[in-house]
Amino acid sequence: MIEAPLFQPNGKPSGSVALPADYFDGTVNEPVMHQAVKAFLANQRQGTHATKTRRWVTGGNQKPWKQKGTGRARAGSTRSPLWPGGGTVFGPHPRDYTQDIPKKVRQLARRSSLNARAREGFLSLVESLDFSGPKTAQLAALLKAMGLTGKKVLLLTHGIKKNVYLSGRNIPLLEVMPYGDVATYNVLWSDAVVVERGALTGEAIESEAADTDAAPKKKTAVKAPKAPKAPKAEKATKAPAVKKTAKPAAEKKARAKKAAPKPKDGK
Repeated sequence: MIEAPLFQPNGKPSGSVALPADYFDGTVNEPVMHQAVKAFLANQRQGTHATKTRRWVTGGNQKPWKQKGTGRARAGSTRSPLWPGGGTVFGPHPRDYTQDIPKKVRQLARRSSLNARAREGFLSLVESLDFSGPKTAQLAALLKAMGLTGKKVLLLTHGIKKNVYLSGRNIPLLEVMPYGDVATYNVLWSDAVVVERGALTGEAIESEAADTDAAPKKKTAVKAPKAPKAPKAEKATKAPAVKKTAKPAAEKKARAKKAAPKPKDGK
């Protein structure tokens, strides 16, 4: 069981809390975290870099001098890569750097990063942060009371809290984001992680589920039962077809001889 210190919104410590065992079980998979960080950084690249080859450089259509007789080296274009102002050889061209990793691998990397910070003792919990407006001084006082001044701090809120985000936007080395949007890179970038208690316990989620259960359900129209279909009339059975027997070949030849015309005399 991994425990984390708990702080009040004013920065006063109030003991320690056991983290959920089904998520914080001490699993730290470094190769998976490395893969997730590489994919995250690669996906930040635009891939719009481009250079002009001799195909795209303007000019160079005319041969600078004749092939023989000048004593100079042969040249066919002033836009050759050997010339100043010529095209670039093997330069970068636009490409897509996107790397996609499986969903379960991404989840394992995120879980491993949070477990690593919890095992190192750099993960803390704080009670609900509900600011009536942007309070930069109040949030800075909280971090100072927690001993996190001058450190890279990742503050994870329970859901989207605009006032908390605006309060920490002007504090150096502080990054504020919802707990559900955190990536492995964000956790490993920070020196300390501060999580709102409600984001881990899920108390607000349970209350939302209770509210939806208590709300009246919409009435659905009851469909009238369909009338039973009339039974289909039985089809009359056909008499079995009588197969025609083939006549013997001898009878066919005899009939053919009778039908043939007789030859006239003298011919």
